[in-house]
Amino acid sequence: MTDSSALDPEDRKIVTLARSVRARNGVPEGAAVRDETGRTYVAGTVALDSLKLSALQTAVAMAVASGAKSLEAAAVVTESAEASAADRAAVRDLGGPGTPVLVAGPDGSVRVTVTAG
Repeated sequence: MTDSSALDPEDRKIVTLARSVRARNGVPEGAAVRDETGRTYVAGTVALDSLKLSALQTAVAMAVASGAKSLEAAAVVTESAEASAADRAAVRDLGGPGTPVLVAGPDGSVRVTVTAG
């Protein structure tokens, strides 16, 4: 487990944003990504009959739709112990394999930081 207070302030911000959207919207996951200009995009899980996206996939899609060219970092707040392969792939597609993905529990504690790989 990573001490969230030891995180870079910008990384702590995206974890807080991801946690907030999860709680506010009552969804299983919340996510936030930061693009190459420092803008953040926040999203929750999308679970429609015709469309299913994880929170992190949705946040990446929002960044792309808003004109982001790359990602600096991503965060997901989830009950899961790790970021799924599909989530890491979405981050990798926009940010590259070295983009950090912070995985935090519902309390905002960062469990692990991995790269999009």
